[in-house]
Amino acid sequence: MHERRRKRSIFDLMSEYMEEFEALADELMESTFAEHPSWNTESCCLEPLCNVFVTPEEVVITADLPNTEHESVKVEALSEDLIEITAKMKRKMRFDDFGITHREGEFSSLRCQPRIPVPVDTKRMKISFKHGILEIRFPRKRGYEIKVE
Repeated sequence: MHERRRKRSIFDLMSEYMEEFEALADELMESTFAEHPSWNTESCCLEPLCNVFVTPEEVVITADLPNTEHESVKVEALSEDLIEITAKMKRKMRFDDFGITHREGEFSSLRCQPRIPVPVDTKRMKISFKHGILEIRFPRKRGYEIKVE
């Protein structure tokens, strides 16, 4: 005899789909933030938002440094393709300030190390700081001719 299989309702299918989707979203969030958190409670640093733009003529790096004075901002070329941006904040921030209640820690500075994806002339960089936004401009290195002997 044929046993009748119960048809699953559309609501059961949607519920299963949503559970799978939520599990994937949780896994993605965990892997994204577990590998590289944007804070370090030991050094009391937050990682600011930072962008790298490459144009045919130059590389422009911007960093969002809220709650800082331009006197405290430091930019250092660590190598030809890596710079470090640090700044002291005017007042300390806590996880509570961001609405995060399950963690504890205080932050007194901002720090990031953006990579420069193409060769640039670090000696000719130009830096400006306006309204909490740091902008660093590097002219791109031009090719040069190598004489064959």
